[in-house]
Amino acid sequence: MKIHTLILSVAVLLQVSMQAQTGNRNLFSKEVAAKLASLPLHCINNEWPNKTSHTSDSATDHVLLPHQLHPVFYGCFDWHSSVHGHWMLVKLLKTFPDMPDRDKIIAVLNNSFQLEKMKEEAAYFSKYKVASSWERTYGWAWLLKLDEELYTWNDPLGKQWYSSLQPLTQTIKELWTKYLPKQTYPNRTGVHPNTAFGLVFALDWANALNQPEFAALIKQRSKDYYLGNKHTPAYMEPDGTDFLSPSLEIADLMRRVLPKEEFLKWFNSFYTKEGIDNITKMPQVSDRTDYQIVHLDGLSLSRAWCMKGIAKSLPATHPYRKLFNAKAEEFLHHTLPHVTSGNYGGDHWLASFAVYAIFEDR
Repeated sequence: MKIHTLILSVAVLLQVSMQAQTGNRNLFSKEVAAKLASLPLHCINNEWPNKTSHTSDSATDHVLLPHQLHPVFYGCFDWHSSVHGHWMLVKLLKTFPDMPDRDKIIAVLNNSFQLEKMKEEAAYFSKYKVASSWERTYGWAWLLKLDEELYTWNDPLGKQWYSSLQPLTQTIKELWTKYLPKQTYPNRTGVHPNTAFGLVFALDWANALNQPEFAALIKQRSKDYYLGNKHTPAYMEPDGTDFLSPSLEIADLMRRVLPKEEFLKWFNSFYTKEGIDNITKMPQVSDRTDYQIVHLDGLSLSRAWCMKGIAKSLPATHPYRKLFNAKAEEFLHHTLPHVTSGNYGGDHWLASFAVYAIFEDR
């Protein structure tokens, strides 16, 4: 299918679905899922263009190709996008077991979820001198989200793929467990190193897989970083390449960490009205062919999932509960037709954000 036809069909299907149905989960039909699945299906085994971010130890490993460095997650422009592309395909298979291209999706995932390949992926983190910090923590977070999705899938294929992923999963957990006690300060950026975003996914994984020690470490470090935060400068968001809201990611984490009454007290001190007014404005995306500017479409989607979750943790009478729910819907409805812009800068990753924004309801 030509890319402009794909863009049109996805946009039309999404608009029809939004007009005809209510509730975020109903934004997706089987047909829409199939259209969006075609994006990671195209890029998972597409090696170029590629942003490896590899730090070389010598001239020998400087010339290695992406698939030689990473036998599984070498496509979709970069490692983390390949990981959450895999997550999205698993999520859609779980949601629509009879979706079109099911056999094609299974073939692609079967090729990825091979034990020996995952052992090689895991070995990368210790094979090179500075690789232990590579993809910290955004890629780590999506890897645990993929693992969680497979763990919670009562399906023979899911169990098989989950088993194959374990060498890499355990490596990521060990790296994070070693890193958190020595991470003195959180990263408050709106892009990949954002600490709060990573800890949200890590905590969800720890809770789903009954990992109490890891969960306790995450909760304690989250309190260390954010419990005393007040009057966050959300009025300054976003930066020009943000796909995450620094303030909303923190709030989305703390609602998981604190009991509801404590969270409410914390939340009321965390935001100012000026900040709320600012983060509820629609981000302006001036050029979707620009690999960095298109990040702002991702910002709309991540704001939507954060606002949905935060709203659930606020009392029914709280003035921002209704506002956040309404703005989450607005961000979704505005951005979903743009999840594919016809440019690889958005096509290689935005569909994953769209799927997560729709189905995330913790």
